[in-house]
Amino acid sequence: MSFLSRLGNGFRGLLGTGGPPVRQPFDAGRNARRMRSVPSSTTAINSLIRQYGRTVLARSRYLGANNPQTVQAKEVFVSALVGTGIKPSSLVEDPALKKALQLAFLDWTDESDADGLTDFYGQQWVTGSEMFEAGECFARLRTRRVEDGLVVPFQLQLLPAEMLDWSDNRDLGNGRRVEMGIEFDAINRRVAYHFWRQHPGADQTFGTGAGLKTIVPADEIIHLFKPIRAGQIRGIPHVLSAIITAATLDAYNDAELERKRIAALFSAFITSEAPEEDSPLLEGEAQAKTEGISNGIALEPGATLELEPGQGVEFAEPADVGGNYEAFQYRAFLMQAAGMGVPYADMTGDLRQSSYGSQRGGMITFKRRIEPLQHGVMVFQFCRPVWRRFVNDAVFVGAVPIPLTAFQEQPRDFLRVKWFTPKWEWIDPLKDLMAEVLAVKAGFKARSDVIESMGYDPEETDARIAADKKREQELGLDFAESQFMNEALSTALQPDQPPAQDKQNGA
Repeated sequence: MSFLSRLGNGFRGLLGTGGPPVRQPFDAGRNARRMRSVPSSTTAINSLIRQYGRTVLARSRYLGANNPQTVQAKEVFVSALVGTGIKPSSLVEDPALKKALQLAFLDWTDESDADGLTDFYGQQWVTGSEMFEAGECFARLRTRRVEDGLVVPFQLQLLPAEMLDWSDNRDLGNGRRVEMGIEFDAINRRVAYHFWRQHPGADQTFGTGAGLKTIVPADEIIHLFKPIRAGQIRGIPHVLSAIITAATLDAYNDAELERKRIAALFSAFITSEAPEEDSPLLEGEAQAKTEGISNGIALEPGATLELEPGQGVEFAEPADVGGNYEAFQYRAFLMQAAGMGVPYADMTGDLRQSSYGSQRGGMITFKRRIEPLQHGVMVFQFCRPVWRRFVNDAVFVGAVPIPLTAFQEQPRDFLRVKWFTPKWEWIDPLKDLMAEVLAVKAGFKARSDVIESMGYDPEETDARIAADKKREQELGLDFAESQFMNEALSTALQPDQPPAQDKQNGA
C-alpha cells in the first residue's frame, strides 16, 4: 500500500468512515493534572453572592480605605465614570419649554440630597464610589411636602449595599419570595425591598431600630449594579478579581517596610559563654528595661564599651530583598490594575515606562471600558428614573409650564432627554482637536458630535456663541476667528520639525 493510500485511510479513520467515530476531547474538560485545581462545577451567580457577598464587600471596603493603590484606583475610576456630573439636555422641541425644564432641574440639583451634604452631581460621585467598592448602590425616592419649599417635592436618599440583608431569603407562598432582601412576585418582578432601619455595622446605642426592617415599594427604589451574568439580582464589587492580589501585595509591602525599618536600627547582640551572676550588666537589667535598653547596654555614636570576659558582639544583618523587588512590584501592580479596571500609570502614578503611544492606547481602552458603565448603568439605571420622577412631579406642582392634560396624553414628548457624560481629556490637545476639525470639514463627523464628546450641549453652546458674537458686534470687537483658525490648522498640518540641536548634529 502506498503512502498516499495509508494517509487517506488515516483521514477516513479520523472522519469515522469505515469504523467507529474518533472523538477528540476538550483538554479543558478533562480532569488531568493541569486542570485539577480548577473547579469543574458551576454555581448560580445569586447563590455565590448570597454566600460570599458580605465577606467580599467587607474586604473591598477595607482595601478601598487602607490600600494606597486601591484608593487611587477608586478615584481614577469614579473620575472617569461621573467626573463633575452626567448632565441632561431635554429633547423638548419648544425652546422656551426646554429652557424652563433645564433651569428647573438646575435649581433642583442643589436640593436633591435628602441628607443635605451635596448636590445631584455629588450624589453621582457617591454612587460611582459605591459601584467601585460594593458593585451596587440604592437610591430611595423620598416624597416631600409642597410646604417644604423645594423646587420639586422629592429628594434622593442614597443607601449602601449593607442596608439590604444577604441572608434574608424566604418563601412567601403563591410564587412570591424574598431573595437577598428583594421581594419578587410570581412572575419574577421586583415589588419591594426589605431594608434594615439602621446600618448593621453602626453603633446601635442610638434609637431602637437595631435589628428592625422596613419594607419599601420597588417603585420608590433605584437599584444600581452592573449585571455580569443573566439572572443576577445583586451586584458584586468592581474590584472582586483584584482583592486577593491587592491584599497579599499590601501585606508583603508592609513586611518589606518593616524589614527596612529594622535594618535601619543597626541592631547588635551581645553574646556570652558563661555570664557571672553578679555581672553589672545583669544588675542594670531592670533599669535598662525601664529605659528600653536591651541587656543594659545602649549603642551610641562614638561610644566605647568594655565587655566582660567571654562576651562578644554580633551585628544583625537582615537579608536584602535584592534587585528583583521593583520588577516584581511592577508585574504585581499590573495584575492589580487589570483587576480594578484602571490603567497602571493612573493607579500607581508611575509614568517612567509610559510614552505618548502607550498613554493614548491605555486611555482608549479605559474609555471603552467606562462608556458601557456610563450609559448602561449610570444613565439607564440612575439618571433616567430621576429625570422621569422630576418631570412628573414638576408638572403636577406647576414648576414647569407644561399643561397637565397634555402631559398625561403624551408623556414621552416631555420625558425625552439626552445625557452628556464628562469630557475625556486629550493626550495631545492640539493634534486631537485639529483631527476633529478635519473630520467636521470633510463631512465625516457632525460638529454637534464633537461638542457632545467634550461634555457640552450643542444647542446651549451655539446659543452662547451667538450671544458672544452679538455682544462683540455691539462693543466693536473683532477677534478674527476664521483667520486664526486657518493659521492654526495650517500649522498643525505641517510635519513635525526636528529640534535645532538635532539639525546641527545632522539628525
